[in-house]
Amino acid sequence: MAKDIRIDPRGPRFGAAVTLVIAVAALVVGANSVGLVLAFLLAALFMPGAIVGPQATVQSWAFQKWVRPRLDPPTETESFRAPRFAQQVGLGFAVLAIAFLGFGVVLGFYIAIGFVVIASFLNAVFDFCLGCEVYLLATRATRRA
Repeated sequence: MAKDIRIDPRGPRFGAAVTLVIAVAALVVGANSVGLVLAFLLAALFMPGAIVGPQATVQSWAFQKWVRPRLDPPTETESFRAPRFAQQVGLGFAVLAIAFLGFGVVLGFYIAIGFVVIASFLNAVFDFCLGCEVYLLATRATRRA
């Protein structure tokens, strides 16, 4: 079993704000080549977080370099596992958006990117990680009594 790496919970929230900006831009520009590039960018940003954990993302690097030094130390830390699952879900929706656009299913593109917008908005604005909550519910449901 992998070591339970502890992270500053403000880092994934910062990452969600970055994701939100890109996902909203993809919705605004629409289902065209620019929207496709933005969906690929989202997938590329989610990939390291989905594989290793949110601490391995470009957003985490930016947070550690430019934002974290200006903040007080975190009052608590959290396991990387739930945010990693959230990154995996985000990657899945970004890949779905790319696939939908590739097959000409424009509505599917908007729905998939819309899910990324909603989830990243909830995390960035309200500090509510939807993917993390799903992970915790699934973990509780699958634990042996």
